[in-house]
Order: sequence, then C-alpha cells, then structure tokens
Amino acid sequence: MDRRSLLRGAAALAVPAAAPTRAADADWPRKPVRLVVPFAPGGSSEIVARSVAAEMTKHLGQTVYVENKPGGAGTVAMADVAKAERDGHTLILGHVGTLAVNPAMLPKQPFDVDRDFVAVTLLARVPNLFVVHPDVPARDLKEFVALAKARPGQLNYGSAGNGSAGHLSIEYLKLVAGVFVTHIPYRGTGPQMVDLLAGRTELGATGAPAALPHVRSGKLRAIAVGSAQRVPTLPDVRTVAEQGYPGFETSQWYGLQAPAGTPDAIVRRIADAAGRALRTSSVTERFAADAAIAVGNAPEQYAAFVKSEQKRWGDVVRRAGIKPD
Repeated sequence: MDRRSLLRGAAALAVPAAAPTRAADADWPRKPVRLVVPFAPGGSSEIVARSVAAEMTKHLGQTVYVENKPGGAGTVAMADVAKAERDGHTLILGHVGTLAVNPAMLPKQPFDVDRDFVAVTLLARVPNLFVVHPDVPARDLKEFVALAKARPGQLNYGSAGNGSAGHLSIEYLKLVAGVFVTHIPYRGTGPQMVDLLAGRTELGATGAPAALPHVRSGKLRAIAVGSAQRVPTLPDVRTVAEQGYPGFETSQWYGLQAPAGTPDAIVRRIADAAGRALRTSSVTERFAADAAIAVGNAPEQYAAFVKSEQKRWGDVVRRAGIKPD
C-alpha cells in the first residue's frame, strides 16, 4: 500500500472517533441537569435558581433540579462541581462571594475559580437592602450611623457567612462611614434572618428578595438601598449614596458556571436556555416583584464582568482586613 492510500485510510478511521463527541454535544441534555446552589435555602440565591431552573426545565425537556450544598463560604459546593463530569449536566450558581470575594479572602482554596470553571451567563443582579429590626431607633442610614457612633461595638449585624455579599456590603459601609458594628456570621441567609427578625441582631444587608416580605410586613425596616438607583418597590427608601456616601454601590449577582472543559457548544446552549428562561413572564414578574434585574448575556461578557468584580471586591477585602473563619 502506498503512502497516499495509508493517509486516506487513517483519515477514514479518524471520522468515527470525532463523531460521537459532536453527537453528544448536540444531544445535550441527555439526563436531568443538576444546578448546585452553594448556600442554605432561604436567600436570594434560592429564588433566582429555582425560578430559572423551572423555566429551563420546560424549554429543555429534561429536569433542571436545584441542590443546596452550603458550607465553607461556598467552597464545599465549588469543590464538588469542579470535579464533576464536563458534559453540561452539572452546573453551579455563581455568586459575588464565591467568584469575586473568596479568591482574595481564601487564597488556598482546593480549586481556582478562573481555571477550574467556565463562565456561562449572568442571570440576575439583586440590589442589597440594609435593614434593621423595628426596635432599633433609626429611621434611615444617617440615624443608624449616628447610633453606631454613639454606641461603638454595642450593635451587631448578621450575614450569611464570612465573605458573603452581606458581610462585604456592611464592611464596605463601615469603611466609608467610619463606624464599628460587630459581625456575626451564620450558615446562610435563612438562619441570619431568623435572628434579625427575633431582634438578636440589629442590622443586616441581604438581597432584596429575601428582605422585602419582612419589610412589607413591618417585621424589618429598610434604612437604605445599596444599588445606584432606588428600588421601584420601595421608592421612599433612599440609596446609600443619597444619604451622604456618593459613589457607594453594592449589589448581589448570580450567574451560571460549568466545570472547565465543558464543550463550548454545550456552554452556549446552556446560556441560550437560561436566556430564554429569563425572558419568560413567570421569571420577569417574579424578579420584578423582588426587585431583581434579569440579565442573560454571552459567556464572554459574563467572564469579563466577573474579572471586574474580582478587582473591586478584592480591594474591599484587603482594606477591611477580612479573614476566613
């Protein structure tokens, strides 16, 4: 057999080897998709994940189910998903804490958020609300800052955990306002809210979806909004910037990440399915009621956004001297 015949034979043998990979990509999803949420139930992450998962299920013909896996400021879930099959059937809900804060606060994580995960799409941005128990004698942020300065170290605030969005938001506020309020970390937003509602802590900062029902019922009082604009559902609550701290902005955000090595074709199909879910009336109406802003963008845009957030919150971690538990 001459050399030309050998090359033709080798090329023919190579075709069947490549075809199954392309077919597997085209057949995604072939089984239920696991969406891991790295936090306990009860917070904004739960609302975003379950709303989007329910609509993705309708579009994909396979169940997208949510699995809460809290622990280690999100590192337990991240480590699990980093080792998952790279076939698009395991995803994780990305978050400002796990993707932008932890890399600065936890330099020895058992994974690298940039190397071991691929960005899929930004799902939502959620304004933070600064809320107090009704017994706290402060009607707005200015009054709370004055109270904290008059009682240094005597007021407590809870967060969903060390390095969580609420933790960073209040530490950021403490830096710009020059006050000291004691941090009490919890294992998730749900447990944090239990103690705040009971009056065992005075202050909290959490995503609007988790706080709004309690503000509306009068069980909590909103004293400021962390986003650049006021929340339409609470038009009388001023932003932090409006109350004397220009340029202040803090919002939670949630996206989708897949294990690194997931085929690009599948990553883009996931992004497309999530984008379609975000445009459905059930999701847009739910998000609007909870002051969340649906996004849905390309993987490249989301990756660039994560990089910018890593720089911003890395600076806050270093300035505030935030350390792991």
